[in-house]
Amino acid sequence: MIRIIGIDPGSRHTGYGIIESDRGRARLIAAGRISTALGTMPQRLLQIQSELAALLAEFGPMEAAVEEVFVNKNVQTALVLGQARGVALCTLAQVGLAVAEYAPAQVKLALTGSGRAEKLQVQHMVKVLLNLQGRMAVDASDALAIALTHAQVRGVRAQAGIAVGARSKSWSRA
Repeated sequence: MIRIIGIDPGSRHTGYGIIESDRGRARLIAAGRISTALGTMPQRLLQIQSELAALLAEFGPMEAAVEEVFVNKNVQTALVLGQARGVALCTLAQVGLAVAEYAPAQVKLALTGSGRAEKLQVQHMVKVLLNLQGRMAVDASDALAIALTHAQVRGVRAQAGIAVGARSKSWSRA
């Protein structure tokens, strides 16, 4: 059994999802979001670091998976997102966690079978796979989707006899 934290970084809302995965089955441990709507950028980044460190200490995940930055048209937004992502990566590294990174299309493909799936489809599959009911913040469901993707990738790697550590950056090495 492995405990995985998935992180969907954002400067205003950073989603997190923690699952336990064992032989293709996953169960929810915790999910939510770190909301940093107030304060300067340095204050918000410090809040992300502090709350994420507390989650890591409380739940003790063994591996981590983080969404890669997606750049569409707004470069400024990507830069701000990159700062939040950098804080998350540094916090994970500080506690010695192996970190895998997944592009949004990889996560969508792993959960829905389509790399162009809508957020609601991804959220639906997260609920199905974890047997969840009710509403869930999109940041939390995205983070759980990232954790579930990592659990799936590490399962495929194990079946193929490839080292299971989280250090690989893309599926091309799986």
